[in-house]
Amino acid sequence: MKKHILKYCFIATLAMGTSCNDMLDTDIVSDIVGKDYWKTEGDSHAYLLGTYTQLRNAVNTTYYFEDRSDVFVPGLEGGPSNAWTQNLHVATAPSWLNFYKVISHCNLLLKHTPGIPFSDEADRNRILAETHFIRAYMYFWLVRSWGDVPLELEPTEDADHPQLARAPQADVMAQILADVNKAIELFPEDGFVNKSRASKPAAWALKADALLWKHKVLGGTDADLEDVITAADNASAGLSLEATYWHIYATDRKNGKEVIFSIYFQRDEKGDQYASQLKPRDIFVQDATNKGSIAFAKSGARSQYAPSPKLESIYAVNSADVRTKEAIIKAVKADGTIIGVFDNKMRGSNVSGNRYYDADIIIYRLSEMFLFKAEALAALNRPADAITELNRVRNRAKTGNYTGAEDKLSVEREILNERFRELYLELKRWPDLVRFHYANIINIYDEVPNLNDKRDLPLFFPISNTEMDRNTRLEQTDGYPE
Repeated sequence: MKKHILKYCFIATLAMGTSCNDMLDTDIVSDIVGKDYWKTEGDSHAYLLGTYTQLRNAVNTTYYFEDRSDVFVPGLEGGPSNAWTQNLHVATAPSWLNFYKVISHCNLLLKHTPGIPFSDEADRNRILAETHFIRAYMYFWLVRSWGDVPLELEPTEDADHPQLARAPQADVMAQILADVNKAIELFPEDGFVNKSRASKPAAWALKADALLWKHKVLGGTDADLEDVITAADNASAGLSLEATYWHIYATDRKNGKEVIFSIYFQRDEKGDQYASQLKPRDIFVQDATNKGSIAFAKSGARSQYAPSPKLESIYAVNSADVRTKEAIIKAVKADGTIIGVFDNKMRGSNVSGNRYYDADIIIYRLSEMFLFKAEALAALNRPADAITELNRVRNRAKTGNYTGAEDKLSVEREILNERFRELYLELKRWPDLVRFHYANIINIYDEVPNLNDKRDLPLFFPISNTEMDRNTRLEQTDGYPE
C-alpha cells in the first residue's frame, strides 16, 4: 500500500510541477515508477505531460542565458544574481539538478514506452519523438551552460546506478543531434499538433541551433552550416511572420502563425513567467503620467532588472524600429523625471485590476530561422545571401534593408546585433555572445560590462560544492579552483 501511495504522490506532484525529491530519494522514486507505473498508453501520455511541467520549471529563468550578458542593469527592487555580477565560484555555482530531473523523466519514458501496447502506433512514435526532443533540448541547455557534463542516457532505477564523470562537449553534442534526428524520424506528421508540444518543425529548429553551436564553439565543418540552412528551411515550412510585432507575445494570441515551439503558461494554472523580474509593482509607478501603458502589477512583479543602456542604444540605431516601444518603456513623471525603465515585451494579462505574467516562453519562432540561415550563410562567406535573410527580419521591424558594409565580418556583427533587437529577453543573448566569441567575431569580455575586468573568468559555469560532494567522479570546470 505504501508504494502505491508514493507512486501516486509522485505522479500528482509531477503534474503540479513540484518534485518528490523533497520527500524521497531519487532512486526510490524512479524504482517505484519503473516497476509499478508503466502499463497502458495513458500512463505514457500522463507522464509526458508531467515532464513538460518539469521542463517549464527548469527553463523559466533568466539566470543562465540572460543574466551573464549585457541585457540588464539593476532595477528598482532586489539585487542582481551572481551570474549578473559574474561572482562565480564553487560556493556560488548554480545547480544543474532541474535539468537532470527532466532528463531522468525522459530516460524513463524512452525505456518503458516501447513495451506498452498502443492502439495506434503513431501515438507511441509521437510520444517517443517528443521525449527525444526534450532530452536533446535539456542537454543543449547543459552544454551551453557548463560545457562538459555527465551524459546520462539510462533511468536511475536502483541504488547501484553508477555515477558518471563529465563527458566531453563533443560527445554531448553528438547525443543531442542523435536525439534530434531520432525525433525527426519518429514524428508521424510534418506539421504541428499543438505548438506547446514538441513537433517535427521544432526538432528542425533545435537542429539548426545546435549545429551553429557545434560549428562555432566546437569546431564543426561547412557541412554543418549547410545543414543549418536545410534545417531552418524545414522548420519554417508553412509559417509566416506576424505583421504586428507585439502579437507574437500577446496572451490572447498564443501560438500564432510565427511560433514554432513555446512553453505554455496560463493564469491560475501557472504564472510568474520570468519576464515578471523586469516589471514594476504598482507602488513604483503611481506618479507616472503614462502609468496606464506600463505592465505593472499589484503583486507578482519585481523590477529586479531594467533593460540596459546598451540595449536601448542598439534599438536607437534606427528610430523607425517598431520593436523599440514593444521592448522598453520608461515611467515618466509630469516634470519629465524618469522613475524607472522597464521591460514592455511580455506583458501578460490584466484581469480584474491586477496583472498576471502568463505569456508563453517562446523557444523558437520563424524570424529566428531567418537569422539562423543568415548566420550560416555569412559563416560560409556568402554575405550577400546572408543579407537577404537579414532583411526579412528588418523589413518586418520597419527598419528597411541593410545598407552597411558587406564584408563577411561586418555582416556577421550585424546579424548578432539584429538577434539582440529581435530576440531580446527570449533566453538567447548569452549563448549568442559565447557563440560569436568563439568564432572570433566579437570579444565577449569587451561586450559584457561586468566582464571587462574579469578576463580570466571562464565562460562556462562552475560546478557547485554540493554536486562535487555528491559525485566524486566530477572534475571542476576549467578555470575554477576546486
